[in-house]
Amino acid sequence: MLVTGIKSKPVYAPLRADIRGRYHLMLGLGVGGAALLRVLGEMQAAAPEALGAARVLFVPGAAGFSEGDAAATVARFKELPLSGVRVFADAAALLVEFKSVLDQSLMGTRLYVAGPESFIGRAMQIALQFNLNKDEIRAEELGAPARRVYCIHCRAVTEEVRTNIVSCVDCKRWLLVRDHYSRRLAAYMGVMADAEAPGELPQVREVFV
Repeated sequence: MLVTGIKSKPVYAPLRADIRGRYHLMLGLGVGGAALLRVLGEMQAAAPEALGAARVLFVPGAAGFSEGDAAATVARFKELPLSGVRVFADAAALLVEFKSVLDQSLMGTRLYVAGPESFIGRAMQIALQFNLNKDEIRAEELGAPARRVYCIHCRAVTEEVRTNIVSCVDCKRWLLVRDHYSRRLAAYMGVMADAEAPGELPQVREVFV
């Protein structure tokens, strides 16, 4: 069964602009673009010069985000006097570029991440590799609540899990998706669902939708 209320589950507050930062790096996936635009609007009102030190990396194609909304969001980014806007086909491509940008980033950089929890988690993994501290990172969860699930048996990660039981992408064991979240792995723990009674599984239900 799922175990709720575990303190390891991340809780994200709405993004706010931090105009104390010298540089602003923004990552967005799908509907997360709206949060980034809101932050940019705050900057424009409070410190317009900060826009010139802001860079956006964005994936418009995401579940629950129409092509029209995606195109409109990209257009709004490009209307602003930012230091750069890059659009990617998927999160994997964005995160590769994110690593490259962080490798060249300077002191005083603020990171803003907006999108589904799984996207935030992977971005946080990379940020921690580059020793960004909590004061330099902000995140807002938006979009589908599908989970990344780490198999404790074979260590594989299954993406976009929406059900309480899932077949591991590697070892094919049926995994019960727990609420225990690992920031280091950016994933929820999956444990063998029928370990005590092989073949006897709980009812499969869509719960992360």
